[in-house]
Amino acid sequence: MTTTGSAGRPATDLGFLLHKHPDRAQEFSTSYGTAHVFYPEAEAGRCTAALLLEVDPVALVRRGRGKGRGGAPDSALAQYVNDRPYAASSLLAVALGGVFSSALKGQCRARPELLGWRTPLRVEMPALPARGGPELVRRLFEPLGWTVGAEPVPLDARFPDWGDSRYVSLTLEGEARPTDALRHLYVLLPVLDDAKHYWVAPDEVDKLLRAGEGWLEHHPEQRLITSRYLSRRHRLTREALERLELARLAESDGSEAEELDNAVDEGADTEERPAPLAVLRREAILAALREAGAARVLDLGCGQGQLVQAMLKDARFTEIVGVDVSMRALHEARRRLRVERMTERQAARLTLTQGSLTYTDPRLSGYDAAVLSEVVEHIDPPRLPAAEYAVFGAARPGTVVVTTPNAEYNVRWETLPAGRTRHHDHRFEWTRREFRAWAESVAGRHGYAVEFRPVGEDDPEVGPPTQLALFTRSRTAEPAPGPAAEPAAEPIAKEAAA
Repeated sequence: MTTTGSAGRPATDLGFLLHKHPDRAQEFSTSYGTAHVFYPEAEAGRCTAALLLEVDPVALVRRGRGKGRGGAPDSALAQYVNDRPYAASSLLAVALGGVFSSALKGQCRARPELLGWRTPLRVEMPALPARGGPELVRRLFEPLGWTVGAEPVPLDARFPDWGDSRYVSLTLEGEARPTDALRHLYVLLPVLDDAKHYWVAPDEVDKLLRAGEGWLEHHPEQRLITSRYLSRRHRLTREALERLELARLAESDGSEAEELDNAVDEGADTEERPAPLAVLRREAILAALREAGAARVLDLGCGQGQLVQAMLKDARFTEIVGVDVSMRALHEARRRLRVERMTERQAARLTLTQGSLTYTDPRLSGYDAAVLSEVVEHIDPPRLPAAEYAVFGAARPGTVVVTTPNAEYNVRWETLPAGRTRHHDHRFEWTRREFRAWAESVAGRHGYAVEFRPVGEDDPEVGPPTQLALFTRSRTAEPAPGPAAEPAAEPIAKEAAA
């Protein structure tokens, strides 16, 4: 990776981002050999960081990958004589993840101001396996803003008639953050190799989404990338694609819902202007939680942390867990909450973690209350039963607060065309009768009582702009049976300071 610097910054600042000093050559042990990091050139006007991976074929066999595609044993010779020591395969991607782990996570404690540094970059790889050829290489990297040079490597330069091998010599050029370049390589190298050297476990979905955050959800080859990265494991691929779609929708901006939530009557006097609907909704939720005596609260679909921020100001909420499918939203929540500046006591009250409401999650059990604020309308109707069971059947908090738009009130929004929902991602918007029917059926199935409250002005004709359902669990009720094979997650770890 080579940079010439930009914006008055010397090119050697690359060393701060990679956490590797330009004046030192370093070695790192891996499961399959040794990784070397060094700088062939390190001047203010030009700096190159190189990663050389020495693969030990014997160690590779001893680690248990003496099997070919589909699990069939390779020949004895093929276990030791292959392209792994010479080509940029999935082994190199794993080395990138280990050697440059801080850079991949977007961390730079010594010079945090460099994290947003976009600089001219050139990435070179002399031998890259590419199942799909140069055309696929360009389809994968060009949508990310790279100028791609992908030249086929001939089988033997002495015999042109033999044609080209499945390898290309790759050059990428463009202006980008070094962190983003590493993430692109971390994901796309094994995709092009299409032959991972290790068993793909469910945690690979999380690795993919972390490295692909901010670009994979919009990539035109998203399905191919996801399938190949996860070794074509159908269940994992489906889960990853669902989470990517949810992340893409959660990150969409310019929504009518936000504009409507924060709209006020501009014609009224300043002292008489009503509070924005978003504020009224948070106040109604907090009031319901206080009435319930809840101390340990889940904010499911916490977004950018507005409700979490309000709860942190009230000492009666001793533990607050914000859950969202979008890592970008969680990063924005950390920024909004200024997590890095919190006192130790304040940080101990807060956990922000990624999760999906359509999967049961044992981390969410045992809490006093859960809030789903403007969440259910973003879930596809066929997935609503799974979300219902995950919250009411599996997590089973004592209190659940659900808010959702009242579709009848939409006629009062002058800026909202007839027949349109308040947000382009809303899969539906319920009338008061529809919401009541859903809530009462959920309460009946899972042993809860439910009451309904208006949020905002309760119009005598069309009702309030937002409707709130407050569920209270019966102490003697048994949980309703749920899906037989819901995937589980690991116990919650404190992530507030991550």
